[in-house]
Amino acid sequence: MLKTYKFPKFEYRPSPEQQRGVPARHTVVVVGAGPVGLTAALELAARGIPAVVLDDNDTVSIGSRALAYAKRSLEVWDRLGCADRLIEKGVSWKVGKVFFRNELRYQFDLLPETDHKMPAMINLQQYYLEESLIEEISRKPLVDLRWKHKVVGLRQAHDHVILSVETPDGVFTTTAEWVLACDGANSDVRAMVGATFSGQAFQDRFLIADVVMKAEFPPERWFWFDPPFHRNQSALLHRQASDVWRIDFQLGRDADPDEERKPERVVPRIRAMLGDEHDFELEWVSIYQFACRRIDDFRYGRVLFAGDCAHQVSPFGGRGANTGVQDIDNLGWKLKLIIDGDAPISLIDSYNEERGVAADDNLLNSTRSTDFITPKSVTSRRYRDAVLELAAENEFARPLLNSGRLSRPTPYLNSSLNTPDEDIFDSKLAPGTNCDDAPIRRNGENAWLLNELGDGFMVLTFGFSPGLKFIAQGTAKARVLVVGRDIDDQGGILSARYDARPGTTYLIRPDQYVAARWRQFDADKIKRALARAIGSSGR
Repeated sequence: MLKTYKFPKFEYRPSPEQQRGVPARHTVVVVGAGPVGLTAALELAARGIPAVVLDDNDTVSIGSRALAYAKRSLEVWDRLGCADRLIEKGVSWKVGKVFFRNELRYQFDLLPETDHKMPAMINLQQYYLEESLIEEISRKPLVDLRWKHKVVGLRQAHDHVILSVETPDGVFTTTAEWVLACDGANSDVRAMVGATFSGQAFQDRFLIADVVMKAEFPPERWFWFDPPFHRNQSALLHRQASDVWRIDFQLGRDADPDEERKPERVVPRIRAMLGDEHDFELEWVSIYQFACRRIDDFRYGRVLFAGDCAHQVSPFGGRGANTGVQDIDNLGWKLKLIIDGDAPISLIDSYNEERGVAADDNLLNSTRSTDFITPKSVTSRRYRDAVLELAAENEFARPLLNSGRLSRPTPYLNSSLNTPDEDIFDSKLAPGTNCDDAPIRRNGENAWLLNELGDGFMVLTFGFSPGLKFIAQGTAKARVLVVGRDIDDQGGILSARYDARPGTTYLIRPDQYVAARWRQFDADKIKRALARAIGSSGR
C-alpha cells in the first residue's frame, strides 16, 4: 500500500471465444498492459486497427518504476489524445544539475529554445501513466483490454499465430494475424519463440526510495558524485507528482539487498541528504540491479517485440519506457499499411532495421553512463574525477561528464526507407530524423505543426502552391500541406527550423519522421520517395 495512491482493481471477464469454445481470429493481439502495450493499443485504435490486449495482472504496476517521460513520447501521446492529462498531473522540467562532492560542476538545459508545445520532460509515477492510458483506452471500442489473461503457449502458422491463454476459468485458444509482445524484460513470449536476449549485466546495486514530503526544491534533476552525505557513491533526486520525491542511492556491488531496504537503513541515508529541516515518510523502497541487452531480432515471423522485452537499459537517462513508446511509434503505421494491403509485408522488416539501430544507440549510451557513474578500476575512477574537476571551468570537459545521457529519439539516417538528399540543407532535419514542432496559424487560430501533420504521409512545402491536395503512388497517398496556403508560419519559426525558402519540400512519414526533402517541389520525385518509404519500389 502507498500513502498517496490507491491501486485500482480491474474486473476479469471471460473472453467471448472462451465461452463459445471456438477460437476467434483477431487482427492484433498485444501481450502486456504496461506503458508500451497500452500505448500500442491506443496507436492501433487511432489507425483503425482492432486490438485485443492480454495482461496476467488486474491492476497497474506496483511502485513508481518508470519516472521520466521525454518530449518525443509526449508528442506521441499528444497525437493519441492523452498528453494533456499526463502533463497536468506530472512535473515538467528541463534543467539538470551535476554536483561533485558538494559543489555544482555542470548544468544543462534539455530545451533551451522556446516555441514547442511539449515540455522537455515530465516526471510521473508509472502507475499514474498506466491509469491515464487505461482511461483513454476505455473510450476506444476498437480495444478489448482483458485482465487476468496469461499467454502460456504460442505457435505460428503461415499467416497467423495460435495462442494458448490461461484465465481463472481455465485455458483457451485464440488466434491473431499479428502478435505484439510488450511483456517486459522477463518476457515469456520471447522465450516461446526462442529469441536470444544478450548483452551486459551490471553487478552494482542501487536503492530507490520514494518519499512523501513538502519541499521547495525546484523541479530539476540533481545528480551527485561522491557527495558528503553518501561518500564514494552517487545519488539522484527527482520530484514526482503528489509531493513524492524519487531518491536513488548507489550502494555498490557488495550491498546486502535485504538489509539495505529496511527502514532503519534507508531513513538515515535520506536524512543525511535532506537534513533535519525536511520531514518525510517512506512511500516505496526497492533495491535493483540492471542489465544492458537486446533481442537479436525485433520480428519472429508474425510476432513483433517492443519495449523492455526487446531491449533493456540502465535507468540512468530515462531511456526504457521512452524507447518503448518510440518502438510503437515506428511500428503502428507500418502494420496499418500492411494490414490494409497498401504496402508489401516486407515493410515490417524495416521495423527491426530502424529500431535495432535505436536499441544499439540506447545500449551504447546507457553502458557509457553506467561506466562513468560506477567506474570499475582505479584508472577509470581517476579519469571520472578529473573530468568532474575540469568541468567546473572548462567547456571542453563538459561533454565528457556523464550522469546519464537523457533520452532523445535516435535518427534512422541510413534507413532503407529514406530518399537521400540531393540538395544542400543547413537544417538538422535530414531524412530519418523526427520532425521539429513549431507554432503555426491555421484558419486564423494558433496551432502546432505536429498536430497538423497528423498520422498519415504528408508533403510539407513552403511558399509554393502546386494546386494539389494529395499525391498518390499506387495505393499510398500523401496529403499536401502548403505553408502560405493551408497554414501560416507564425513569426518565421517554422521556416527557420526547416531551413525553408520558396519551394522547399519535405515528405514526412506517418510517424512524423522525414522521409525525403528537396529544394523544389517535384511531384515525380515525391512519388518515387513515397514508394520507397512504404518499401515498395523506387529504390
